Amino acid sequence: MNEDRINQFTQEIAELKLRGAKGDTERWLLLVGAIMLVVGVGLGVIGGVTASGTTNTADQVAAIATGSLLGLVLVIAGTALFLRYSMGRFVRFWMVRFVHEHRSETDRLIAAIEKSPK
Repeated sequence: MNEDRINQFTQEIAELKLRGAKGDTERWLLLVGAIMLVVGVGLGVIGGVTASGTTNTADQVAAIATGSLLGLVLVIAGTALFLRYSMGRFVRFWMVRFVHEHRSETDRLIAAIEKSPK
């Protein structure tokens, strides 16, 4: 009985007609978010080192503006992308698992009801 429900569940998932390319796009955006995060931290460090390595105020401001602020923007955007797409994947996995466990629990409950004396 449980195998029939698993097969039915698999068929219902297949009938949803989800686009396969969406997973590829999400994987790429997750990777882009991670890369932006790393590059942003690198730019922040480079901007800070460059700004502290000179005594000219104009050069310090320019280094902070180009390195540190751009790095901060990349860190924020990369973190947002990474969190959004990693949590999206986790929530989808959790929902499918929840539905599957709920259906198997329902099968066990029905089997117990059918076995009970009337």
